[in-house]
Amino acid sequence: MTALSVSTSSAASLRADALVVGVAKGPKGIVPAPGSETVNEAFEGKLAEVLTTLGATGAEGEAVKVPAPAGLKAALVLAVGLGEAAEGGYALETLRRAAGVAARTLAGTKKAALALPAESAEEVEAVALGGLLGAYAFGAYKGEGGKEPVGELILLAPRKGSKDAKASAERATAIAEEMNRARDLVNTAPNDLNPKGFAAIAQAAGKDHGLKVEVLDEKALAKGGFGGLLGVGNGSANPPRLVKVAYTHPKAKATLAFIGKGITYDSGGISLKPAGHNETMKCDMAGAAAVFAAVVAAKRLGLAVNVTAWLALAENMPSGSATRPGDVLRMYGGKTVEVLNTDAEGRLVLADAIVRAGEEQPDVIVDVATLTGAMVLALGNRTFGVMSNNEELRENLHTLAGEVGEQSWPMPLPAELKKGMTESTIADLANMGERMGGGLVAGLFLKEFVAEGIDWAHLDIAGPAFHESAPFGYTPKGGTASAVRTLVAFAEQTAANGKG
Repeated sequence: MTALSVSTSSAASLRADALVVGVAKGPKGIVPAPGSETVNEAFEGKLAEVLTTLGATGAEGEAVKVPAPAGLKAALVLAVGLGEAAEGGYALETLRRAAGVAARTLAGTKKAALALPAESAEEVEAVALGGLLGAYAFGAYKGEGGKEPVGELILLAPRKGSKDAKASAERATAIAEEMNRARDLVNTAPNDLNPKGFAAIAQAAGKDHGLKVEVLDEKALAKGGFGGLLGVGNGSANPPRLVKVAYTHPKAKATLAFIGKGITYDSGGISLKPAGHNETMKCDMAGAAAVFAAVVAAKRLGLAVNVTAWLALAENMPSGSATRPGDVLRMYGGKTVEVLNTDAEGRLVLADAIVRAGEEQPDVIVDVATLTGAMVLALGNRTFGVMSNNEELRENLHTLAGEVGEQSWPMPLPAELKKGMTESTIADLANMGERMGGGLVAGLFLKEFVAEGIDWAHLDIAGPAFHESAPFGYTPKGGTASAVRTLVAFAEQTAANGKG
């Protein structure tokens, strides 16, 4: 991963291959942003004029390279757009994205210095996180010839508050590394990441970070009566796993359970997906990757809260032993479910994990899943839906997501949509209900497995978990690590408040 350090040197005196500054759109043209003062001086006050001549506008996402003039020790100046000029400071997400654009643009560069607006500890963290996320590249299967990520990022910060700046950079590094761990998992080909392999990765991380990891294999799942996980995994040569990754803190006053859908490949099972819908289904374990990364991040940040991740891992394949439409599964805890569509499998593995997690009486359960195409239709490719049995919790998670730069939207759980699932003539529930509002129906199904008295929220990240278009900001093509920052922020808030 790209190295990150903080320096209080002036932009003009720092030796680097490239020097990054921010520019914005002012009422009369381009305006150099704070942090670029000494660079502008080296251009004799004409940085904006030079950039305008090259076609720059200061728009967000823009990146323009200029040879460095005498007076700078860097060879190149990269100006990244911040959008409209802001007198009171730039939004943290604007800074994250600008740093991400810079890091992506400078792929192949050995050392780059970021002279972006970073006066406060929060701004330093935003620039550091955006830069490290933007520098991400997944090269596990690539041969030689591709550009390497920028080797080192040096974040320029004022001397005043330099200790806080370094602490912020360290925090950003921990979160970025865990997000990139989640991205790697999502991007790994399904022939290299099955339930057993994912469980082994969790066990290795547990040893590295002092986390307690428990793995239930297919025999233990059968003995325990985990009918959802077993039913989904029946058709695969790679049997399912339920993995518990636990972080405890001696001063914790609250316990959180994060549950992740971990379908390492989803063919749809007997209800096979149509052509054109299978190619990216390695990403159907993005929820499990997110909760796993969030717990490791909580440990690395030393948060005073107990957090347990439950990874519900299975591979959904068609075969002679696969669960059929019309089969009835007895879930963990005893409820029976008539399977009407084997491609509605995520809710089945999550239901088992929700019941199991509830037995430990956490203060809050949050599940994360690439659960429904209906949520993508409702909210698009960049926004995840938030549902909950507690309106205050739902609004809180939505707010936290926005604060850390993740797009979300609160969604309802209309009671009338429950009827279609409860009309099975042979089981307690069906795994399908009304076609319209399918994302909400899935949420209502999961709600049926939440123990009484436990606050619960469901994040449907089907849209933003896997980005198929061109990269933007700090978001690469492929796995994005959606929801990791929201979960970490929620754990931090819980640690500070002493309750979920």
